[in-house]
Amino acid sequence: MTLEGKRIGFGITGSFCTYDKAFLQIQRLVDEKAKVQTIFSENGSTIDSRFGKGEDFLKRAEEITGVIPVTTIEGTEPIGPQALLDVLLICPCTGNTLAKLAAGITDTSVLMAAKAHLRNERPVVISLSTNDALSMNMKNIGQLLNMKNIYFVTFGQDDPEKKPRSMTADMDFLIPALEMALEGRQVQPIIKSPIL
Repeated sequence: MTLEGKRIGFGITGSFCTYDKAFLQIQRLVDEKAKVQTIFSENGSTIDSRFGKGEDFLKRAEEITGVIPVTTIEGTEPIGPQALLDVLLICPCTGNTLAKLAAGITDTSVLMAAKAHLRNERPVVISLSTNDALSMNMKNIGQLLNMKNIYFVTFGQDDPEKKPRSMTADMDFLIPALEMALEGRQVQPIIKSPIL
């Protein structure tokens, strides 16, 4: 399958240390001729961290996609009624967002986008980045793996020595994960270790 012409929502949450990798993936999707709509969580679009300023991330996303990022809950609500997306990717997906998604909480723009998109029986793909994947969030990963229309980018431990419970997505599997999710299939392997 090709992603050319596919309408891809690219949800960006607050794992700022992975933003450089995420922006490379946005560029890859644009290069594949996908139509990319970035959706920033409120934290992702407003917090200034040592990895960069929120306003600069928004500008960078618009420069790559040619589309103004969505940053509010109300901005994502039309995704469901208007069936605006073929697939929604959450990249990076923090442990906080993962836990809320598993619990059905929709208090950010990215989570509302997921809720709105899932109501149309369309795929949501999670590109994980969390320090507690092998502890507090393991149950949420398991729950989401068993939910209809939820898929994961292959993930694994990113630093077993210093962060033994941390896991992150392997970006080499991101495009295949999207392609397979659009066919209703989970990319394999699901877990690969380590991801360096």
